[in-house]
Parts: sequence; structure tokens; C-alpha cells
Amino acid sequence: MIVFKDIPALILDPLQGRNDADWYAAPPGKWSAAQIVHHIAVSIDQSGSTFATRTEKPPMMRRPRTWFERGGQLLIMRVGWFPPGRKAPSQTTPAERPERAAVEKQFREGIQRFLDLERRLLPARRYDLFVKHPVLGDLTLEEWMRFHVRHATHHARQIRERLDT
Repeated sequence: MIVFKDIPALILDPLQGRNDADWYAAPPGKWSAAQIVHHIAVSIDQSGSTFATRTEKPPMMRRPRTWFERGGQLLIMRVGWFPPGRKAPSQTTPAERPERAAVEKQFREGIQRFLDLERRLLPARRYDLFVKHPVLGDLTLEEWMRFHVRHATHHARQIRERLDT
């Protein structure tokens, strides 16, 4: 079973030693491996940065989930299925040709930020600190970490497909 700290190996290891042609290759209308990594890096970086800004805030309460958010919880978090054709939130849309070193740095720093937050905030803030996900609603730090594992696993398959072609 993949855990949060394993995400860099899952995503970056298949790209190690690959040239830029592999990094930027993509089927028509699809993201390249570079763009997939950038998308994941931005997602991890933004959610972790938001948590970091909230660490000194008083306890929060989760807003009630809508039916849409409950459905997302079931499909994404429990089953691990991402509906096809859904566009990424605009704030996580990757650059057209992201620079490899910068993306890998952002990716690794985002992972480390979450691991540091986990050490600092858990278990004390386990149930009273939230960051809103655009589809899943308010998520705790641990829920975000589980989401990122599911999300990375989903995109790791796409990266392997790009490298196999």
C-alpha cells in the first residue's frame, strides 16, 4: 500500500534517467509527464501551504458536505476512481512546458511541507483544522494526504503510459 511519503518514488522514479523528449512527450490533447508532475506538485504545494497558514488559527468545524462532495468522497477517496474528462481546477493547471528542475523542486518541497505539518499538527489538530478541496469539501490534513496518494496513483498510471509509447 502506498503512503504519502512514497509519492516521490511513485511519480519521479519512472522519470529518472529519461531525456527531455520523454519528459515532454504527450498524446494529442493530453498532458505530458512534465505537465502531470507539475499539476501534482502545484496541488500538493498549494494545499500544504494553505494548511501552513492556518496552524495558529483556533479550532475549526467542518462544513456539512453536499451530496456532490459525498459522492466525490465515495468515488475518489474510497474507490480511488477519478471521473474521466474532468478538468483540473484552474489553480492546478500545469504550464505548457514546465521546467524540470523547478517542478521537481516544488514537488519535493511540497511533500516535505506536508510531512513537517504532520509531525507538528498531529494528533493535536487531527479533527479541527481543514482546507477546502474543490470537489471533496473540507478535508483534514490526513484526508488531504490520503487524497494526494490517490491522486498521485491515478496520475502515475498516466506517466507510465506516456513512457511506454
